[in-house]
Amino acid sequence: MDTPKIIAYMKPSCGWSNGVRAVMRKYDLPFEDRDIINDPEQRQEMIQKTGQMLQPCVEIDGQMLADVSGEEVEAYMLSNNIVKTNDREADAPTNQPCEHEMQGSDITFR
Repeated sequence: MDTPKIIAYMKPSCGWSNGVRAVMRKYDLPFEDRDIINDPEQRQEMIQKTGQMLQPCVEIDGQMLADVSGEEVEAYMLSNNIVKTNDREADAPTNQPCEHEMQGSDITFR
């Protein structure tokens, strides 16, 4: 298998972004990790390529996957024979929201 060219537009710290990174580590895939928070040019490039502002967005060999989880990226790569199934576990959750999106989800009873 050829090594795919992967560009990932992500936040430095986010559950979904960390899930994408975990999938890349699971398969030992090199990728460009583009910071859309601290680099406005990367954010603008992502928006231009996808037509939307949600992240992570992962471009694999020219195919853009917009607003995806690590689970979705892994499923895409497996179904398109970009990677082969392996027995390794991801070292982080692959489908978890950003921490700020989880806040307020707790139910408090009085």
